[in-house]
Amino acid sequence: MNVHYTVELGNEEREVLRELCRSGNPRARKVKRALILLAAERGDTHEQIAEALNVGTSTVFRTKRDFVERGLLDALSERPRPGAKRKLSEHEELLLVATACSKPPSGWARWTISLLADRMVQLTQHEHIGDETIRRRLHEKQLKPWQHKMWCIPRVDGEFVARMEDVVELYTQPASASYPVVCFDESPVQLVGETRIPHPAAPGMLERIDYEYRRNGTCNLFAFVDAHQPWRHVKVTERRTNVDFAHCMRDLCDVHYPHASKIRVVLDNLSTHSVGALYDAFPPTEARRIAQRIEFHYTPKHASWLNLVEIEFSVLRAQCLARRIPDRTTLAHEIAAWEQQRNQSGARITWFFDLARARQKFAKRYPTPTVADLRPPQPDSAPPLRQAA
Repeated sequence: MNVHYTVELGNEEREVLRELCRSGNPRARKVKRALILLAAERGDTHEQIAEALNVGTSTVFRTKRDFVERGLLDALSERPRPGAKRKLSEHEELLLVATACSKPPSGWARWTISLLADRMVQLTQHEHIGDETIRRRLHEKQLKPWQHKMWCIPRVDGEFVARMEDVVELYTQPASASYPVVCFDESPVQLVGETRIPHPAAPGMLERIDYEYRRNGTCNLFAFVDAHQPWRHVKVTERRTNVDFAHCMRDLCDVHYPHASKIRVVLDNLSTHSVGALYDAFPPTEARRIAQRIEFHYTPKHASWLNLVEIEFSVLRAQCLARRIPDRTTLAHEIAAWEQQRNQSGARITWFFDLARARQKFAKRYPTPTVADLRPPQPDSAPPLRQAA
């Protein structure tokens, strides 16, 4: 070659190269470039360096050139390579996206990468499309057709908005001992017993429980959560009938809030959650007395997230119920201990979703008033005069 490059290394650069050659962590090609530069500084020819390091003379030339023209780091690093041409054209990638977003063929629950690769071979002129090609294109489009997310999709109409704003406004009002806000709901629980004694944990060994278990039936949990105070109560019952609900409401009035003028209860739309349940359980006089002390506020349908007690149930399941509990007595004892500790610690749920955030969040989903409703009210017009005969 007509062009010759002279390599002159500084002390710091020479030490970096020697340290790079001594360590085995960098990639082999990077180490070879470092050896090429060290040999070039000693005055070795292209042929001597290529023979000693088992590389081509063109590699020696390019490494010396990159060092002289762009510096040490560029000489050691590889330039980005163009890579192979994309197998799928832009139109074929759009076809892949449309196929992945469609329903899978009969007999399949969802699309897989292999299934999509076979389908693309049928829809295009390619004889073979690898799974990695499909995976890369789906990753670029952020598509995962083999996954799905369960979500509650409500119908936002005037009834939904009215109930949502009613509940949200209750949460944002100041606390009142005379008019407390209590969130109420129920949840079933399975009673599961052990068939073999578990092995306790030890240093270096996790607790071991047998995969086999014994079902001992189910029971029900009624939960109360004060929206403004650090108080909750969980009642364990066998069922969740009208009578059970009515007894919970009587406990709320006579045991938990005996001095309140009106207890505002937030609850969902279960059929048992009605004033009629009080008359199914008690004489008319008693049922009427309880009904006058309670004011029901229903959450919108498919909007259980508006009920604070759902958050408390999540905490209860994670902290207390995430284990096998064999019978109702043990369950009641464990929940009572959890409830006492949580109430004494002053734990409470802080609610930030006020009316302003609700109207901003659901701005596009709020019902649109008609044009007539937007007009200012007009004064009543005088009746027409009777024409003379």
